[in-house]
Amino acid sequence: MKRSVLVRGSNRAYREMLLEKRAKVLSGLGIKFDTLARMGRVAEEDQAQFLSDESVSLHLNILDYEQLRLIEEALDRLASGDYGICLSCEEPIPPKRLHAVCWARYCVRCQEAGAERQWNEVRSRVPVGARQ
Repeated sequence: MKRSVLVRGSNRAYREMLLEKRAKVLSGLGIKFDTLARMGRVAEEDQAQFLSDESVSLHLNILDYEQLRLIEEALDRLASGDYGICLSCEEPIPPKRLHAVCWARYCVRCQEAGAERQWNEVRSRVPVGARQ
């Protein structure tokens, strides 16, 4: 695998961006759990709304944990010297993309190709009669 072509100064900036994003995600998780815990008992007529809100909150937590995992992986790649290299084509990820999505694992071309592959796999599982 190609080593990171980023210079030390920018590595420090990317590390700071990743740590800042990690702190933001972690602080958001704490707020969501605190809100649910403070609710306590819920009146019977409010339970449907509460369960719906709880379901949405839990789904958002799943997304936050996934983002946290991606951030941790990016920090590991930064430490090993592989940060900024696409995991698919092993070409450098443009700095513009890394500034927009500092935890990016793939260049835009490979990310889009992967998303298209996933879409085609999902679509192939849908019965032909159910497709629009």
